[in-house]
Amino acid sequence: MHIFGFDSYGGPDVAGVLDVPAPVPVDGSVLIETVVTTVNPADIKVRNGDRQGKFPVTFPMAMGREAAGRVITSTDPAFRPGDVVFGGTLAGTGSFAPRVLLDASQTAAVPVGVPAAEAASVPVAAGTAWDILHELRADGLPDGGRVLVLGAGGGVGHCAVQLARHLGHPVTGVAGAAKQEFLGRLDAAWAPTVTDAATVGPVDAVIDLVGGPVLQDALALVAGTPAPVRSVAEPAVGGGVTRRRTRAVFTELADLIAADAFHPVISALFPFRDAAAAVAAVESGHATGKTAVLFP
Repeated sequence: MHIFGFDSYGGPDVAGVLDVPAPVPVDGSVLIETVVTTVNPADIKVRNGDRQGKFPVTFPMAMGREAAGRVITSTDPAFRPGDVVFGGTLAGTGSFAPRVLLDASQTAAVPVGVPAAEAASVPVAAGTAWDILHELRADGLPDGGRVLVLGAGGGVGHCAVQLARHLGHPVTGVAGAAKQEFLGRLDAAWAPTVTDAATVGPVDAVIDLVGGPVLQDALALVAGTPAPVRSVAEPAVGGGVTRRRTRAVFTELADLIAADAFHPVISALFPFRDAAAAVAAVESGHATGKTAVLFP
């Protein structure tokens, strides 16, 4: 079986097409024929070796950690062969492969009418955004409070914008000028910098996907004390996010997609043969929304 993956840690040059044995189902797994997977910045950090000790890797390792496809066999009786499902990969395995092992506890059915690529965007990007918003509300984000999203045009960011709006929160999104129109379509106020965001007015919470001086500048805009801030980029500064990677949460998000409450935006779709280009597009740091890889 051909995968797009890596057999050592490093930069883009260590990744490529590798020939590996087909995956064998184990307890707690769902084996799928892959329809689509997505690229996340975290996938690149895993390949680089930045997540050693935090994310299990078994070489040779396919890139990617989420996918949607048709069930081949399942050790969980909730799924039958032929069911269309999505979910997160089993620990130590990846998703840039024609056959993928999903973690059964993180696997859910794709609702009728929901595109597979949108469902495949739930476990990492949409799920992270949803968990952040739940934590911010627990931290004291008031009903109707304004949320500032740093890095609002990316995978997690654009989901956070939409899900915050779904919960009744106005949003100011900080992103480059190329993403101004995109954020406008998502009903967010756009700002190219945190300084510009200040002209919109005080905010009640910050979702940070950028870190560094941008996060430090944003902290000054938060009205509450202590400030409800969650940072994926710098959890030590803004507080991280506790992920709830469960079937119930993923089903909830898929149902929101089916109800048109939000939609992961697939801005670029690459065939599997161009997986390297898909990863490079995300690694550039300028990708809008989600980048997906489609299998034949």
